[in-house]
Amino acid sequence: MKVLITGGAGFIGSTLADRRLAAGDQVMVIDNFATGRRDNLRAQKGLEVVEGTIADSGLVERSFTSFKPDVVVHAAAAYKDPENWAEDTATNVLGSAIVSAAARKHGVRRLIYFQTALCYGLHPLEQPITLQHPIQPSGSSYAITKTAGEQFVALGGVEFLSFRLANAYGPRNLSGPLPTFFSRLSDGKRCFVTDTRRDFIYVNDLVDVVTKAIDGEGTPGYYHISSGRDFAIRELFDETIAAMGLPAQDVEVRPRNPDDVASILLDPSKTNAEFKWTTSTPLSEGVRAAVDYYRQFGLKETFTHLRLASE
Repeated sequence: MKVLITGGAGFIGSTLADRRLAAGDQVMVIDNFATGRRDNLRAQKGLEVVEGTIADSGLVERSFTSFKPDVVVHAAAAYKDPENWAEDTATNVLGSAIVSAAARKHGVRRLIYFQTALCYGLHPLEQPITLQHPIQPSGSSYAITKTAGEQFVALGGVEFLSFRLANAYGPRNLSGPLPTFFSRLSDGKRCFVTDTRRDFIYVNDLVDVVTKAIDGEGTPGYYHISSGRDFAIRELFDETIAAMGLPAQDVEVRPRNPDDVASILLDPSKTNAEFKWTTSTPLSEGVRAAVDYYRQFGLKETFTHLRLASE
């Protein structure tokens, strides 16, 4: 099979690329390396890497024309700077529109999209959040633009599955609290946690579902990929301490930022049923794998879609 992955040098995209290449697929990656790492993609048979932005319609058209993908996984997203609304719009909205239109033009069999759970807003009306929850992404540029991208994918007319994700973590992850904890603890700096809870999904568990979707499982539409359980960020901090072999320590708990949500807990029951899938990686095991990766490959930079709190 030919699988085109936008954002394929990123955390999730590169993990998926490795899985599909190991299965014998041909994979094309499009990435501008704004947040993706070049060392996430090892040169190997079956892999073609195109450097550039999906907001470049000519580049996208040439890529689709030359590669002729059977399935497209649209993992590219701008989230590096929460104040750069123009870049978020260019990549997450315009780029999604361009990719969706190209998929239709070139007869792609299935288009898979990754959406943020922040599409449900900063004050979800229910816990856990079901797929029937209203879409209300006004809390951040990232949520607004990712939701617009999802709508362009649905508008395109290609069979699509949109996976609304819990907080993915694991090796190669450069965003969110886990790599921040590791970086600061490694440098002997103090840490703090916010008074929030998150539903964490280990990257290999996530890729298990995406691989099934690439292979044709699941009906078109919307899904949650999540564990169905939420953890306090303090618990993630404690697991990081343990994985790094550091003594247990107290950590300051701060109120969350105005653009952050208190709890994100998604109901994965539709995904569990249609894909015959559940998460299988305990948080402690996934954190250890991520810490091992950071130690081996280094962690030069971390990212967040949130406005940065003061030190």
